[in-house]
Amino acid sequence: MSDDIREIRDSKVLAAMSHQLRRRLLELLHLDGPATASMLAAKTDQAVGNVSHHMKVLAAAKLVEEAPELARDQRERWWKRSAKTLRWAAADFPGDPVAEAAEVLVLDHQTAVAREWIANRDTYPEHWRGGPFSIDTWVRLSREELDELNERIFLMIGEFENRTEPGDGVERRPVFFAARASLGQP
Repeated sequence: MSDDIREIRDSKVLAAMSHQLRRRLLELLHLDGPATASMLAAKTDQAVGNVSHHMKVLAAAKLVEEAPELARDQRERWWKRSAKTLRWAAADFPGDPVAEAAEVLVLDHQTAVAREWIANRDTYPEHWRGGPFSIDTWVRLSREELDELNERIFLMIGEFENRTEPGDGVERRPVFFAARASLGQP
């Protein structure tokens, strides 16, 4: 596994990254790269002091770190993600209410992003409207096959996530991708 993937095993770290604003700050740093609290505040419509506080919480959890090489002076504070990809599973936190709450918050976030797309898709250029997709199906898998499916999806997404963006002049937009496997009865 890449050094740029952080496996979350501490429920305090999970709690830090599950907060709605902190999740958004992590997403912005992932998509746009290093930023100052002022830049992040402008993108989130938050007060700079509030963003600074949440960046300190993320730093204490080692989810972000300072990027002093980007600062123009000693007062300017730049932040970057400590790892490009954060990975965790509720199964790693048996009986932990923080993990159970985090899993629900993640599902809520995934649903909110999908609902926002549906509500606003008419504002996108015509050629983008047919791109986003949804798929759901039922398959019969062993526990080992489910693990294999999870890993294959993770690796496939990683190929796109970790590539160097080609300088070919083609428009690229942020695309949110979520995959979830749940047991149940059809």
